[in-house]
Amino acid sequence: MAMRLTSLSRTSRSLLAATALMAVTAPAAFAQEDGASMSREKSDEKGYEVAARSDRSDNGFGSSEVTATMVLRNAAGQETSRELSFKTLERENESVGDKSLVIFETPRDVAGTALLSHAKILEPDDQWLFLPALNRVKRISSANKSGPFVGSEFAFEDFTSTELNKYSYKYVGEGELDGMTVDIVERYPLYENSGYTRQVSYVDQEVYQVRKLEFYDRKDSLLKTLMFSDYTEYDGVWRAKKLSMVNHQTNKETDLVYGEFDFSVELTDGDFVKGVLNRIR
Repeated sequence: MAMRLTSLSRTSRSLLAATALMAVTAPAAFAQEDGASMSREKSDEKGYEVAARSDRSDNGFGSSEVTATMVLRNAAGQETSRELSFKTLERENESVGDKSLVIFETPRDVAGTALLSHAKILEPDDQWLFLPALNRVKRISSANKSGPFVGSEFAFEDFTSTELNKYSYKYVGEGELDGMTVDIVERYPLYENSGYTRQVSYVDQEVYQVRKLEFYDRKDSLLKTLMFSDYTEYDGVWRAKKLSMVNHQTNKETDLVYGEFDFSVELTDGDFVKGVLNRIR
């Protein structure tokens, strides 16, 4: 009987000691976990704030037109160029996306090729490609949006990827780029079938424009880098006049060099319906 009481007493002492140890260590462990969670939340919040400030700094333009030259450069440095035009209709609010129409003017083998895009947020974007050689309109499936657009280093997805609420965000920190202080923000696609696991943006702290964007593929390897340069202000709306995309895995490059943006045009939803593609020649 005494042995049994002694055994129980030892067990009780062990339980008391373990309970006391848990009382000391558990709050510290929970505090560390809570601290890490709060740090992540603050990082996510700061990342969203930087991205939102950049996105909203150019709101209110309504619609625009611009012509551009696309320069394709292969791994050996050989170049070909194309002339094209862009039309854009601004979204009604942040719950929907912009509408855009891209039309190739030259050279002859791609002239008349057009891409109509209705950007969505978490649903697949609506995109249609008109191919004049076949005289038909082809819908771009959600599974093919990571493919190259007319042989360039821009993917179909890249033409509708600027919508703020397509991503979750994480603030990385401050950095320096070309003599400018920038905020570095990682963004993670929330929509299905994205060709990217994440993107890293570099946003200048002066006029809040994206200066550099890195794209990571589905294996989380650096795929492409897009540089924005020659920014011009149009009554408070900023536009980069040159976009340079470099594919690090193929060593190919594509530049988009824009002319003057025209914001005086009054485009409507009727200018961005599927039927306009059949009228392009």
